[in-house]
Amino acid sequence: MTEPPSPTPKRSIVEVHKEESRQLRGTIADELANSSLDHFSDANKSLIKFHGTYQQEDRDARKTRRKEGLGKFYIFMVRCKIPGGYLTPEQYLAVDDLAERYANKSLRLTSRQGIQLHGVLKKDLHATIRGINDCLLTTLGACGDVTRNVMSCPAAFDPVRRELRRQALAVASHFAPRTGAYHEIWLNGKPQTDLVATLNRPAPADHDQEPIYGKVYLPRKFKIGFGLPDDNCVDIFAQDLGFLAIHERQRILGYNVLIGGGMGMTHGNANTFPFLGREIAWIEPDQVLAAAEAAVKLFRDHGNRADRKRARIKYLVHDWGVDRFREIYAGYLPFPLVLPKDVSISGVDLHHGWHDQGDGKWCLGISIENGRIQDTADHRLRSGLRDVIASFRPNLCITPQQDLLLTDIAPESKLAIDRRLSEYGIRSPERISLLERYGMACPAIPTCGLAISESERALPQLIDQLESVLAELGLEALPISIRMTGCPNGCVRPYQSDIGIVGRSGDKYTVFVGGNRLGNRLNFMLCDLVPFHEITPLLASLFRVYRDERVGAEGFGDYCHRLGPAAIRQRAGVSVDATSH
Repeated sequence: MTEPPSPTPKRSIVEVHKEESRQLRGTIADELANSSLDHFSDANKSLIKFHGTYQQEDRDARKTRRKEGLGKFYIFMVRCKIPGGYLTPEQYLAVDDLAERYANKSLRLTSRQGIQLHGVLKKDLHATIRGINDCLLTTLGACGDVTRNVMSCPAAFDPVRRELRRQALAVASHFAPRTGAYHEIWLNGKPQTDLVATLNRPAPADHDQEPIYGKVYLPRKFKIGFGLPDDNCVDIFAQDLGFLAIHERQRILGYNVLIGGGMGMTHGNANTFPFLGREIAWIEPDQVLAAAEAAVKLFRDHGNRADRKRARIKYLVHDWGVDRFREIYAGYLPFPLVLPKDVSISGVDLHHGWHDQGDGKWCLGISIENGRIQDTADHRLRSGLRDVIASFRPNLCITPQQDLLLTDIAPESKLAIDRRLSEYGIRSPERISLLERYGMACPAIPTCGLAISESERALPQLIDQLESVLAELGLEALPISIRMTGCPNGCVRPYQSDIGIVGRSGDKYTVFVGGNRLGNRLNFMLCDLVPFHEITPLLASLFRVYRDERVGAEGFGDYCHRLGPAAIRQRAGVSVDATSH
């Protein structure tokens, strides 16, 4: 007797929202115009992500509002999509103005080289997004089930890095959604024609056609980055699609194509896990767009549209295996697949401090704690940056470490800029601990609806505590990367770092060790459900044995990796029960 065919898995509700959206229009315009509504319906809440904004809630206000019998206080995060992180001074100042007028008076640099505005109210969404487009930036595709911001090394001062930036811009433009919905809703149907605004190009005559994405776009987000073996500042192994440039004598010979990187997971769900991209193919320099389109189309056709927790291309690579994935990927390529070259990651650069660009101009890399540009009583970062940028007109580039480069600075302006920054309490990188400089945190509470624990507001306190421990042990000069997230989705890539701290439940976290700054190795769980106040004592116990047992200049993550999970847990006094996830 013939077995009946297996039933097709039921699609997730987001897939239905996309299919019924009329290419991302939904009823966003109607709800946007309704001043009696302070938030969007569930369907439009899904769709506005494609337009570059997330509907959120001010979670700090919950308790007070409940006591007063009030409902949620809805706010919105608006994200700029900035390929390669490059900004003109005029664009930076314009976005800073929008933060002052419509957001919470801060800018948030992201780990994908973008800028986020937090705390925007629904009534100000149109003005905010329109203002971003007026300065020739865009929010289109900064979120949603499309290719996200394309990353490249921010220090584009040599022929190789300049070519990576050019490729990043070309790929970003190629995969920008073609729908006319964005212009109709936010720009009154008026397309941008300036070349700089190619991401906002007008839709084709039949604006219901997406030649690459199709009617329902991708199963989930898709992240692309361009990196270098000797400077993996973009975390190439964390990208859904990574192009690792092999170069010689300032010329790119070709790229290893890496597919399947991704940090997101779900606590308690063994079917979800962080995964490093696998080397799939080698391509010539002129084959980048074709190789990228093949990967995106493969994901479009084969990605999981029933379970969004498993709707990432990394699960295809994992489940199929590299050989089968490579075989299927070859069928999407317009040229024969060539196996990848043998190359390894050898370095990573934060790009901090002053650097000669080689063209008579200088670059200054400024360490921005957790990417948050705001003013405090003794650290007027936002005001200081605005003053310097308005006065000296440098170009800028956001780094994958959530930091900022001021570029194209005349040598005679260096001393004046240093003095000006010092007047605002902005420290030079040399005066900031390596622990802080290598640290990263996601925004988490109070704005992110996915956060289950603090992150951005907790990491500075943790770093202060650990700085004291390392100084006491004589280890303060060692670079150790700590990345902290408020949930397991891993937005700042915590599962690759020396130490990863991931929100688990309230003030409890899962602590990971054994990765490294190079980003080419996953760490492992040290202990689960660790209360925040116990993280420092836990790590301090390991730092002590690390000091005594390390081999030569062995890094902390390398030491943990060499000994392995069982030995490291034993040295930290962690029981087997404390590692159950």
